[in-house]
Amino acid sequence: MTAALTTLVVLALAAAAPEAFTATASTATAAAAPADFIAEARALMRTVTCQGDDALPHGFDEATVAAYCKKQSKAIAAYRDRYLPLAAPFLAKLRPAGTPTTVVYPFGGGDLVSALTTYPEARDLTTLSLEHAGDPRRLSAITSKEQLADSLELIRSTSSGLLYASDSKTENLMKGQRGEIPGQLAFFLTALAIHGFEPISLRYFKIEKNGALHYFTPGEIAALQGQEAKLLRGKWTEPDFSMAFSNSELTFVKKGEDPATAARVHRHIAWDLSDAALAKTGIVAWLEAKGTVAAMTKAASYLLWRDDFSRVRKYLLGHMTLMISDSTGIPPHWATPAGFTQETYGSFEVSFLEASESINAEFKELWGSQPVRKLPFRYGYIDGVKDGDKPAGRYHLLVTRKAAR
Repeated sequence: MTAALTTLVVLALAAAAPEAFTATASTATAAAAPADFIAEARALMRTVTCQGDDALPHGFDEATVAAYCKKQSKAIAAYRDRYLPLAAPFLAKLRPAGTPTTVVYPFGGGDLVSALTTYPEARDLTTLSLEHAGDPRRLSAITSKEQLADSLELIRSTSSGLLYASDSKTENLMKGQRGEIPGQLAFFLTALAIHGFEPISLRYFKIEKNGALHYFTPGEIAALQGQEAKLLRGKWTEPDFSMAFSNSELTFVKKGEDPATAARVHRHIAWDLSDAALAKTGIVAWLEAKGTVAAMTKAASYLLWRDDFSRVRKYLLGHMTLMISDSTGIPPHWATPAGFTQETYGSFEVSFLEASESINAEFKELWGSQPVRKLPFRYGYIDGVKDGDKPAGRYHLLVTRKAAR
């Protein structure tokens, strides 16, 4: 049958039975549309953030959730009421007029809360890390008070470092890869609650090699069930959920805003950002298509200091106009030739974790060459200098700006 004849047949069927045709077309369209897990996202947000008056989902035991909320609400308040009032106005002074509202945060883990603190005007945020976003449907698999209590305690304990100290330990991020509550997604939704946002859509996707995003349909998600997400590092904790739930797209608005005009988007991409792994994907191509961005990183294990992470470093230097970081940011011997200036805050003597001696010396010289600028809050790693057997607890921050031509 020719294309022209096919078209005539379709039109004839539509004219003969318009209601049946419309229903069939709508069914086909719905089947091909991306799966949206907004209902699951709202149920998860209600459970883990202890906010809202809606009934608890899935008939959860109220006393069990209340016991969790008694502790978790204190952690959320610590960030919202103590950390945020210190950090937000300070960081605002570091952002020049015209800072891009597209933000890229490599090695960001579940740290959407810091991204929104650092760039509160951002409209398009991307975090990239080894952690997978997680399956929001698994909340409904909790069937007992004991299981619910254990699941909530895992979220409380793994998020405490981020909420109290602005830093997530690797072992905590790994724990969130397994269990009934998806750890990374729970962190993202907690960030929205702290900053006064609410979710309006949750979809999942993969990145094609040409950099295009492919959003999973309900049928594709069903077909991938049983194929678990890939372990991205040899010593990392292996996820126990489908590979369909690795990369998330969370669309959100400020409470009361019009989604049609005020929607923002956060995408989380689970991938190894080393050179060899990046060469196998279209991630860099997709990032490059975003154009000019603002960037940040913190507590990133000094990976941007290493030669085997040159591709992500080259991308940042070629596309960012501003980067706010701790000492895990880009060292001067790469930043300066690329046309950036660097401004230091707090004090730095040595890396918090063992890292390159030559770059340690480079950063120590950078901090020593500039006036001492006070930093009243922690931003990622602290200085590695010790007071006796314990870290001295000195804060530091680095601002890397594209120099004016």
